[in-house]
Amino acid sequence: QVQLVEFGGGLVQAGGSLRLSCAAFGRTLSSYAMGWFRQTPGKEREFVAAISWNSGTSNYADSALGRFTISRDNAKNMVYLQMTRLKPEDTAVYYCARGKTMSEVTTQPNLWGRGTQVTVSS
Repeated sequence: QVQLVEFGGGLVQAGGSLRLSCAAFGRTLSSYAMGWFRQTPGKEREFVAAISWNSGTSNYADSALGRFTISRDNAKNMVYLQMTRLKPEDTAVYYCARGKTMSEVTTQPNLWGRGTQVTVSS
């Protein structure tokens, strides 16, 4: 059974950086597009970033553009989200997601991780 496990969340001051990691267990990620989403209490889960299977294409939400970078290492079955210049409004649970295509991972992923909490203090 395939599982996605996120780690690397934590508490950071505004202006700081964090790198989130997503590890896949049970099956290779190399043929899938991967993405990151986030959710705060009372709000819908929102798209943050996505990357194609070969890292040839990446997309970002406006809120992440210029501050966050998504990357992947297919040999290690890992996906990353480097977050810089963090703001208090970036506080959320961050989820890793998988999809067959960039369109699918951005709109309707077929697999989710359990999430990791990121808290940005002002």
